[in-house]
Amino acid sequence: MALELPSAPKVGMVSLGCPKALVDSERILTRLRADGYSMSADYQGADVVLVNTCGFLDSAKEESLAAIGEAIAENGRVIVTGCMGNEAEVIRTRFPQVLAVTGAHQYEAVVEAVHQAAPPELSPYLDLIPQAAADERGIKLTPRHYSYLKISEGCNHACAFCIIPQLRGKLASRRIDAILREAEKLVASGTRELLVISQDTSAYGVDIGHEPRDFHGTPVRAHMTDLARELGGLRAPDGQRPWVRLHYVYPYPHVDAVIPLMAEGLLTPYLDIPFQHASPSVLRAMKRPANEAKVLDRLRKWREICPDIAIRSSFVVGFPGETEADFQYLLDWLDEAQLDRVGAFRFEPVEGATANVLPDAVPEEVKEERYARIMEKTAAISAAKLAAKVGRVLPVIIDEVGEPDEDGDIGATGRSQADAPEIDGAVYLRQVDSSTAPGDIVEVLIEDADAHDLYGAVVTT
Repeated sequence: MALELPSAPKVGMVSLGCPKALVDSERILTRLRADGYSMSADYQGADVVLVNTCGFLDSAKEESLAAIGEAIAENGRVIVTGCMGNEAEVIRTRFPQVLAVTGAHQYEAVVEAVHQAAPPELSPYLDLIPQAAADERGIKLTPRHYSYLKISEGCNHACAFCIIPQLRGKLASRRIDAILREAEKLVASGTRELLVISQDTSAYGVDIGHEPRDFHGTPVRAHMTDLARELGGLRAPDGQRPWVRLHYVYPYPHVDAVIPLMAEGLLTPYLDIPFQHASPSVLRAMKRPANEAKVLDRLRKWREICPDIAIRSSFVVGFPGETEADFQYLLDWLDEAQLDRVGAFRFEPVEGATANVLPDAVPEEVKEERYARIMEKTAAISAAKLAAKVGRVLPVIIDEVGEPDEDGDIGATGRSQADAPEIDGAVYLRQVDSSTAPGDIVEVLIEDADAHDLYGAVVTT
């Protein structure tokens, strides 16, 4: 008679918020899989559902609460984790039937809560699965060809509109050898694009004194520039260099040192810099550095060194005290800065943020009007910059390949080096070869453009 093995408990996951939270979800699921759990793609098949929440803005909190409510209605056995886990009383008051609430990056606590809610089946056949090491990545929630590489947690800034330090604590950098080993394994297993993320990538290693660690026989400092150089030296099994994209980069002076690495081809020529505003008075109220003129000079120098560099940023409109003159200053600054990719947000009070008590709140209708104007301005800049790329041949990474149409033509969607996944534009390709697959990096002749996207065809040799 054949031995019947016990079925593994199944875990469902709802992951909300930023890429850093997505990495947390991947690590939690990897640990649970190592503990013998399997994953469920729907509510009905799960023995317990994890909701990884976002608590940065009130609107994000409402989305998180809605997701918790849906999981309870559809499944009933719910564990809450993530940034909003810091507001356990709010969650339990609204949903007393929640099984457990844990905070951001509390991996051990959430795994223990799952163990209690749906104990793993102990078996000499199932219990031989080794546990994943703390710094190893297993389950991915992104496509195989790109991966988020989180280098630190927390933040040492005290921006008036932000509560990240309250949610995730002060800066806590990972060991550089652990980061590089993880990156090496990701690239070896098929990752063609590494997206470096943290709350403050430029500050990496400050908290640990830029402590050097041995990596393949060479000491490497825990510093952003050293990390960038080492990541740029990685190679896939086929010898190709992966794209390495830097996110959440505060423009500290040492950022200048990574621009030559982009010009050399070691890094993807792309910087995601959270400027937030340009008006000196608004930046001071936000408790942000107010050196916008110097930033413009540095942008010009960066473009001289690496003409193809793409700069993305985000801005807050309607911050308390923002006058029409402040907002016009921002629009004029954007005309000079000519940023490639821009996101804008209407100011929203966040419980616990010092900005909530600032005087001269901006009326909602004014926020809406300013939001519309900044989006119109940045769309026009983007359209002009993309139009200038028509006729050029650019490298494009393939994200998705379509099915043949009635004429047998196959289309595909990809991204240029100026486009990060989920937040930037896309490159739409026509008549791609049937062998084309996600993760392929192809040369594309750009034939057309609009305000946000490019259109073209693969260059055949």
